[in-house]
Amino acid sequence: MTAIDAPELRRRTRELLAAHPPATTGRTDFLRARFDAGLAWVHYPAGLGGLDAPRSLQPVVDAELAAAGAPDNDPRRIGIGLGMAAPTILGFGTDEQKRRFLRPLWVGEEVWCQLFSEPGAGSDLAALGTRAVREEADGEWIVDGQKVWTSSAHVARWAILIARTDPDLPKHRGISYFICDMTDPGVEVRPLRQITGEAEFNEVFLTGVRIPDSRRLGPVGAGWKVARTTLMNERVSIGGSRIPREGGMIGPVARTWRERPELRSHDLHQRLLTLWVEAEVARLAGERLRQQLVAGQPGPEGSGMKLAFARLNQEISGLEVELLGEDGLLYSDWTMRRPDLVDFTGRDAGYRYLRSKGNSIEGGTSEVLLNIVAERVLGLPAEPRNDKDVAWKDLSR
Repeated sequence: MTAIDAPELRRRTRELLAAHPPATTGRTDFLRARFDAGLAWVHYPAGLGGLDAPRSLQPVVDAELAAAGAPDNDPRRIGIGLGMAAPTILGFGTDEQKRRFLRPLWVGEEVWCQLFSEPGAGSDLAALGTRAVREEADGEWIVDGQKVWTSSAHVARWAILIARTDPDLPKHRGISYFICDMTDPGVEVRPLRQITGEAEFNEVFLTGVRIPDSRRLGPVGAGWKVARTTLMNERVSIGGSRIPREGGMIGPVARTWRERPELRSHDLHQRLLTLWVEAEVARLAGERLRQQLVAGQPGPEGSGMKLAFARLNQEISGLEVELLGEDGLLYSDWTMRRPDLVDFTGRDAGYRYLRSKGNSIEGGTSEVLLNIVAERVLGLPAEPRNDKDVAWKDLSR
């Protein structure tokens, strides 16, 4: 078998481009062909969009395709599928589940959302109360409960869902993990209007939703272990995404500083320099984290990156509003709408300032992530917990 190295990847990519010229091939057809050629995510197994190649070689493919003007799969629109559902399905799914879900997920034909947080179980996710009860007759699971803060639920076809399957066990051990069809009867999605005026988040009500056992990921009762894989990947995808220098929130502030010298002051200059350096450090740390992923699964370092992402976004957007003076008080559009994607840095300064407030909540609150860094990275003593061996049904709520 030919070794998969950079020259071999270039050869295969050029073969793909020759057989499916981007100028004359439909976007979806091209993306399907790219997946089938193993050039979607090269580190995935052969037959599942990859070639069992090192993760570090993906940029070789991406550069060739970008130079040829090939379409991408709009990763911001399908970020939950790419960053959370796909690695979880790869790690815990059956062969049939991998074949069914990974291709349309990567191509963008099916959007995913995440049914984890609940009104009474946000920061303490393992305390969730959504129930899944298995019917003896046909083995289906009947799910009832409520989820909240669900990004893109209004456009999603599938959801990754955790539910309590055994209330007699301690909270972490009585959870199972499912794939939920968002078009099934009993799934109701309601918008949650945010401080920005729009509703990218939703609350989801599940009433008698029937999920076949074939859409369970991992063993019954092992849902917390599966969910931890999702959560670690989520934090990496939020806090450790690849961006160029002056990408992200620091870019608009730096441009405003250069283009509008009349807004400058000594104090703002010092603050901008400090935040620019911190943003660059975070960017390079994220690059190192992605290189570490080549050797295995993401670890708690992703929590540190997500912490830095939230703090920097909030401080930088605050500086931008202050730098703009009176213009920083303007807000362009308060129209209620339900966008197809999550946009942390889009629109104007007012939007960025308001949207960044959610960065310290979504993907794990900053308080929870500080605990993870303290215990799993720094090795500090864990906080006392008196509910670890208590049945979930006996916990006070």
